[in-house]
Amino acid sequence: MALVSKDIDSAFHGAGAKPGLEIWCVENLQLVPLPKSLHGKFHSGNAYIVLNTLLLKNGPPQHDIHYWLGKDANQMESTLASDKALELDTALGSCTVQYREVQGQETEKFLSYFKPCIIPIEGVYSSQLGHLDSNSYKVSMLKCKGDHVVSVKEVPFSRSSLNHNDVFILDTASKIFLFSGCNSSIQERAKALEVVQYVKENKHGGKCEVATIEDGKFVGDSDVGEFWSLFGGYAPIPRDLPFGVQKEYDTSSVQLSWITTQGKLCPKEGNSLNKEMLDSNKCYMLDCGAEIFVWMGRNTSITERKTSISFIEDFLRNQDRSTATHLTFLTEGLETSIFKSFFESWPQVEPNLYEEGRGKVAAIFKHQGYDVKELPDAEDCQSYINCQGKLKVWRVDGDELILVPAQEQIKLFSGDCYVVQYTYAGDGRDENLFYAWLGRASVLEDRADVITHMNAIADSSKGDPVLARVIQDKEPLQLFLIFQTIIILKGGLSKRYKRFIAENGILDETYDEGKTSLFRVQGTSPSSMQAIQVDQVSSSLNSYYCYILQTGRSTFTWIGNLSSTIDHDLLDRMLALINPTWQPISVREGSEPDIFWEALGGKTEYPREKEIKQHNEDPHLFAFIFADGDFKVKEIYNFTQDDLTTEDVLILNCHKEIYVWIGCHANVKSKQQALTLGLNFLENVHHIEGLSLETPIYVVTEGKEPPFFTCFFEWDSSKANMLGNSFERKLAILKGKKQNLEVPIINSWKAFSRETTPDNLRSNSVSSNGRGSILSSASSVSGSKSKSANSHLFSSPTLIARKLFPGSPDGSAGSPEAEARSPQDANLVQVDRSNFTENSLIYPYARLIVGSSDPVTDIDATRREAYLSDEEFQEKFGMMRKAFYGLAKWRQNKLKMSLQLF
Repeated sequence: MALVSKDIDSAFHGAGAKPGLEIWCVENLQLVPLPKSLHGKFHSGNAYIVLNTLLLKNGPPQHDIHYWLGKDANQMESTLASDKALELDTALGSCTVQYREVQGQETEKFLSYFKPCIIPIEGVYSSQLGHLDSNSYKVSMLKCKGDHVVSVKEVPFSRSSLNHNDVFILDTASKIFLFSGCNSSIQERAKALEVVQYVKENKHGGKCEVATIEDGKFVGDSDVGEFWSLFGGYAPIPRDLPFGVQKEYDTSSVQLSWITTQGKLCPKEGNSLNKEMLDSNKCYMLDCGAEIFVWMGRNTSITERKTSISFIEDFLRNQDRSTATHLTFLTEGLETSIFKSFFESWPQVEPNLYEEGRGKVAAIFKHQGYDVKELPDAEDCQSYINCQGKLKVWRVDGDELILVPAQEQIKLFSGDCYVVQYTYAGDGRDENLFYAWLGRASVLEDRADVITHMNAIADSSKGDPVLARVIQDKEPLQLFLIFQTIIILKGGLSKRYKRFIAENGILDETYDEGKTSLFRVQGTSPSSMQAIQVDQVSSSLNSYYCYILQTGRSTFTWIGNLSSTIDHDLLDRMLALINPTWQPISVREGSEPDIFWEALGGKTEYPREKEIKQHNEDPHLFAFIFADGDFKVKEIYNFTQDDLTTEDVLILNCHKEIYVWIGCHANVKSKQQALTLGLNFLENVHHIEGLSLETPIYVVTEGKEPPFFTCFFEWDSSKANMLGNSFERKLAILKGKKQNLEVPIINSWKAFSRETTPDNLRSNSVSSNGRGSILSSASSVSGSKSKSANSHLFSSPTLIARKLFPGSPDGSAGSPEAEARSPQDANLVQVDRSNFTENSLIYPYARLIVGSSDPVTDIDATRREAYLSDEEFQEKFGMMRKAFYGLAKWRQNKLKMSLQLF
């Protein structure tokens, strides 16, 4: 709820009470609220305050405050906007993150509120008159930057404004031209087309022509000639970077300084940063070069915060820092992921206090004898796919996969690894979902091989299946709903596991009915129940669960005092599944016979409260950025389905699991590489995002997204069918051309797939839970062992396993054979054969290059490579013509530029 105080501006009364955007303009040193019809229309002569309120799945609303400063706003209004932003933060209980936004240098988070873009309006806003459009049409030129959100800046209508790195829009009265620099990405061009659409609809009433101009193309196109005629004729654009490009700051040198109450900086000493350096009674500046954070302790006063903010803004001016420097203000406890990433250690978020308190109250009532019903979260128990499909399970055994008999496939051993194939009825066709399940005690080589085996079987299955890696005790709900019943047993059957425990003198605990065993029973319903074998000691008990104890002579069922009636029902069902011949002795907590404790090695203390479940977090979407043989991730704020662009590889972080989404034209060669990217993501962000390295990872592909992925979006199925190059698709739609939107795309990473499961993987049997299965009659199938030279980004499964599971058994770690295993990759692409039709004119490379001393005339200068002989083409490009013309257009142009053929 918004706080009301006599010290708070009346314009802020009720602010933040509802989700969405609220905007105020500083007009004549007063705050004026803007109607929704004016949201996104910013005047360069004003300062604005923008409040975004987001309702989260758990906890209080999230508030972000941005104060936007127009390039022509005066100093008094800019200072007032800064002060009012802090005042609004106070009104909202000092629970906001504040950002300073400078025209033309806005943060991506701010730009994400106003899709597709904001185009600042020259002049000053007047609430009395509003904004009046002029009758005469003014020609304007806009520079567009950004792959996922677009930063639009008006530049002088001059040839000198153009460069090779960005995308430009020239807006004239009759036609809109889109000029794409040869070094701009296909994503930038696609996003700029959305700006073209915006300009067309808002300034031309949807009625004007649109032309696209490629950098370097100047013959054979009337639009190109018309475009350059507006600049007085064609002239080359300089290769150097345009004047005014801001330098990149070195983010490796980060400085933390205490801001004194007198407005002075006291740098903190030390080579590394940790959370303990921040005192709740002080304010600090974290200078990261291109970005500055002001951290304000919980116990600081409003005056101290105001002094710190004013000092930092003066500091930026006095240091003559770039206007591109972003400034963010954080209150203790509300640190952003980017801020925390600069610290080597940061405590994990405390459990949700509301959930913890509710659990404790329920425990108290139950302990006093009251029957308190626990209602499981509906979302936690929901399945988004048909769970009455067909199940196959294979166990990794050395180099082989052993098919698990149908009646045994619900029993998994913690020392083994398994491939699970689930086939279910989708939208008019069968869909396949594959899991690689890694037992907690399994050896590293089995963990590596199970991934390779899963890929091999998936590549031979129908359609384009979803793949997932899961680790024992971290299984996603979807897996439990598919199995319906899972019994996880101690020990293992794998040759490597047996060899490992023998070589290391470890007791073989593989489950045997003749030995003492203790099972914890858990689940939400008969369609999702599990029995987990745990250590047969009393400390394994918990008052919130029910257990089965088998001693070889007797069987006990132990009912915890805080367990529910659902737990009791699952206990009876699970007992019959494990062994229907057992005649149990029912024991309630507190009335156990001595023989019960003797079987567990004596009575000791055990937990008597429920484990606090991680509360549901809102999902976050990240894009992979590949550069110089390495990658970074960048968050896409306020994401929608439209952010799933076909050239990208994205990560959807749902906290309980993550999804690696691969666009049809993404630069990823295999799903195994995509899985590796998911592992690298966890490794790099787990300490910031509070993720476990064992978080389940799904790999999904464009056009084949499963319902348990699409549920995180407002999903439009018609958009999901619009596969292909995003730029070409958007351009066709913009120009009103019809196109076949459902033509299947051959993915570059989908190698040698067949439409049916191979015969040696096929069988017919029925699973133990009564569902039909299409299990293989063969006892085993060998996985792929082909070698490939992957970069360090896509390291081998064994290397990944060793890195992520350093404490797991490893009977053959480091073996060259294991580390070289990787699925065969193939680059199958859809190619327009007209691009490489044999040319009757052949010229030497030296005469075809740009700037040749003896240039060839009367050729198509945009296709110089077409006049090379086949031998010289392969020598220069390092590939055949077919492979070259199968690349994306922008990638072709980059290669041609490097060879002076563009």
